[in-house]
Amino acid sequence: MRKILIIDDDPIVRAALNRTLQKQGYETTVASNGEEGIAKAQLLRPALIICDWMMSQLDGLEVCRQIKANPELATTFFILLTAKGAAPGEEEDRVRGLDAGADEFISKPIEMSELKARVRAGLRLYQLNQDLQSQKQALEILNQDLQTQKQILETELAEAADYVRSLLPSPLEGAVTTETLFVPSAQLGGDCFDYYWLDDEHLAIYLLDVSGHGVGSALLSVSVLNILRSQSLSNTNFYQPKEVLKALNQAFQMNNHGDKYFTIWYGVYHRVKRQLIYANAGHPPALLISGTSKTTHQVKKLSSFDLPIGFLPDVHFEDAVFEVEENSTLYIFSDGVYEINQPDGRIWSFDDFLDLLIEYSNVNKCYLKQVLEHIMNLNHQEKLEDDFSLLKFLFS
Repeated sequence: MRKILIIDDDPIVRAALNRTLQKQGYETTVASNGEEGIAKAQLLRPALIICDWMMSQLDGLEVCRQIKANPELATTFFILLTAKGAAPGEEEDRVRGLDAGADEFISKPIEMSELKARVRAGLRLYQLNQDLQSQKQALEILNQDLQTQKQILETELAEAADYVRSLLPSPLEGAVTTETLFVPSAQLGGDCFDYYWLDDEHLAIYLLDVSGHGVGSALLSVSVLNILRSQSLSNTNFYQPKEVLKALNQAFQMNNHGDKYFTIWYGVYHRVKRQLIYANAGHPPALLISGTSKTTHQVKKLSSFDLPIGFLPDVHFEDAVFEVEENSTLYIFSDGVYEINQPDGRIWSFDDFLDLLIEYSNVNKCYLKQVLEHIMNLNHQEKLEDDFSLLKFLFS
């Protein structure tokens, strides 16, 4: 039951109000002056206060100010009993009452039916305010929980990104020199890559991109990396890219792996023959740039039309072979390096990316950090929307 506090220095008015409201079923408490009323309000925290304006020592206006200044009583519905402001020309008194925090006025002499109606309305408004406060507190708790979960998720994604980064290969030097960049997106995608010598003459190279984002995509990409690195695909010749893709396609059908598929570019470079054999399962084409001056640059797109891994069980993959000239550079990358949303709404394209690589190759050695800096300047967000994986192989 909601508590009502009556503050009035007139004992007759005080008794009449108390009896009337008790008959309505309300729990009432009375105070004979302003100081007593404030003390009881702080103790009882009533839902509604009825207070006379004209009282000796501390008037109703000051009682209202002090009550409303208390955060624990600020939502208490406050009714001022007054003869002020009722007559024409006394509007300024009502304004003073409203400025002090009064929620309602009842004019003297008091009409009890009006009093009952205004008390009911005041208690309804108080209850609505309490409900809103409860909902606000519940939302604040929910928001805190969401922020906590967000921080946990961000921490887990950062740890997963660090784990993926720890598995990536170290740079190569010598007959083949490598430079790589891996920048996980805010959500962490499914990019992963590797390169290693199968023997003294053959270098295996691949980059894969699992569909979707999050830890699930990253885990699948790491699983593929571990299988390829350990060469644990049975009856597979890892010197033949098409056989590797066929074996991966049989092992990673998307209906057995959470409806996730992946694209992959897999190649093997023969150091002595200077020959590159590769197969491509739905991945962006690698770029082989040869020539030493602006006028002699040649660009070959090492692409194919084969489906990604996991789409269909019986896919026939094809190998392609290229002769690699001295001082040629091979770039392999995921689509996150060029599908960049720009502030004007345009998406930076594959051709834009190709032009950038050629431009940097014309000026000097194309350092990948320069490429990344250029792309980050294009991006309209602090974080990239997809993983950024870019590999550079210089065949000296």
